[in-house]
Amino acid sequence: MQKISLFLFQHKNSTQIGIQFKYNTDILDHLKKLETVKWSRTYKAFYLQQSKENQQLIFNHFRKINCFIDYEKLKENKPLKTKTIAHNVLKLPSLTESYQEEINRFKKWLTQNRYSPNTIDTYVEVTVFFLRYAILKNVTEFSKRFIEAFNYDFVVVPNKSISYQNQCINGIKKFLQFKHIKVEELAIKRPQREKKLPTVLSKAEIKQLLNATTNLKHKTLLSLIYSAGLRIGEAINLQTKHIDSKRMLILVQNAKGKKDRYTLLSETLLVLLREYYKQYKPKEYLFEGQNAEQYTSASAQKVLQHLAKKVGIKKRVTLHTLRHSFATHLLENGTDLRYIQELLGHSSPKTTMIYTHVSSTSIQKIKNPFDSL
Repeated sequence: MQKISLFLFQHKNSTQIGIQFKYNTDILDHLKKLETVKWSRTYKAFYLQQSKENQQLIFNHFRKINCFIDYEKLKENKPLKTKTIAHNVLKLPSLTESYQEEINRFKKWLTQNRYSPNTIDTYVEVTVFFLRYAILKNVTEFSKRFIEAFNYDFVVVPNKSISYQNQCINGIKKFLQFKHIKVEELAIKRPQREKKLPTVLSKAEIKQLLNATTNLKHKTLLSLIYSAGLRIGEAINLQTKHIDSKRMLILVQNAKGKKDRYTLLSETLLVLLREYYKQYKPKEYLFEGQNAEQYTSASAQKVLQHLAKKVGIKKRVTLHTLRHSFATHLLENGTDLRYIQELLGHSSPKTTMIYTHVSSTSIQKIKNPFDSL
């Protein structure tokens, strides 16, 4: 019997029931049938809000697939404290009702301005922290000095990442724009991101990963991402009508930057896709989970990490690693950088240029002076 562990933790000012188990695709697919279940990055667990009804719901749901439920930690009734550093340092109060209404209007405004769901979630999240900080400091007018103080207390002191600091700046600026508030030039310099090179797998490692799975859906999805250089969001949004087998192209619609583009359709992948289609018969999306809903990026990422561990790849492998590997292998095969830019959907050639730094072709041609000593 598969073991399901339940525990309590604090999140979003309320107690949640955490759900953890050893990775298993059947359990994962079954769990996602619960529409209200969410994922916590902090605790690496799925969760539902704590209530007797939800507790019973979890018990009944997992008993359907004959799982053993360990609920000893629920009996202790001692929720784990939130791990977020900013909360521990600042002890931010809850939003007032008026500010909550403001946040709802801000979210609606962002939606009307056609920002992506991920961008909306990020901007709303940082703005909530900003307003809670304002309540803590008893501030009602957002001056330049106050915003700089928030940046220092909330980002610099807890040593948040450079990427997160930029997200905070963007989110606050959008909120001020929404409120028609003009603030003099901020003395917050946008720090430059670390120029880290992308992780790239060799062709042999890609082959190892794909050969390690007997699940046709998993193999087809990962093969598609690599062979077409897709982002995971682009892959799970594909429909059968987007596969043009006559022209051997894949249409990627409404990708990053709200742009459409074409990318390559591999002949080997086409054979795999036809076999996959006959077996799974997808209805709307090319890749679907249980009950014909859209397949999730979290499920795909779990599959890849499991395979990487299985074949012994020590590099930090993500779904985006397959896209990086596609671009690097094209470059090493002599494909012009401009074509790679088009296939990846990069708006600037500077973004694509990073693959010249990870390609081994030119470096391998250089004779090492140590060899001639």
